[in-house]
Amino acid sequence: MEESQETALTQMRTSVQKLGSSTEKCGDPTLMRFLIARSMDPEKAAKMFVQWRKWRASFVPNGFISDSEVEDQLEDRKIFLQDLCNGCPVMIVKASKHYPAKDQLQFKKFVVHLLDKVIASSYRGREIGNEKLIGILDLQQISYKNVDARGLITGFQFLQAYYPERLGKLFILNMPGFFVSVWRMVSRFLEKATAEKVVIVSNENEKREFIREIGEEVLPEEYGGRAKLVAIQDVELTPVED
Repeated sequence: MEESQETALTQMRTSVQKLGSSTEKCGDPTLMRFLIARSMDPEKAAKMFVQWRKWRASFVPNGFISDSEVEDQLEDRKIFLQDLCNGCPVMIVKASKHYPAKDQLQFKKFVVHLLDKVIASSYRGREIGNEKLIGILDLQQISYKNVDARGLITGFQFLQAYYPERLGKLFILNMPGFFVSVWRMVSRFLEKATAEKVVIVSNENEKREFIREIGEEVLPEEYGGRAKLVAIQDVELTPVED
């Protein structure tokens, strides 16, 4: 680690303490995510970290969101969790199976449930703190009734505020013409760093690059790979060490 990074980490820990919180149980890789998200500014990173801890304590008091709390969302079987791509778990969202949530609180819990489980699937015995995920948003066969700009914005806002530097890349596939204006509106809520991680796959060359980058052994057959789709609720996670 560079000396400048070590200095920033030390300053961030001090700032967190001044804000009445603690970095206990959070290693350097975790703190670095917050620093990177705030352009290596220790005070801004500390403020973001403290806000995250407060949110986590109030919104996820048990440390996780159980399947039973988000059954209505899970029963659509619209989220799939594949193997690792360069150490990153791959989450596939089939938008044609999604409908805007009537219960926004449950939907927010669903977002946390997904992100927590996807990230945890990359743990090898314990969390390091710098694990990332790769997302694939498949818009094949969506209609107007599947469009959920509010849901997309919520997902991105949670990623940016509470899961900094967890998104490695997001591929958007099969975007229909009518969705372009929706995406343009959603994009306004994306921070520059997030927007730079979004790849819209729109031609054969880009599709070949997408398959090459993810890997045929990870991608399901319908996307040009050799794997089978695995619904996220069918994935059993390995217990994590304390």
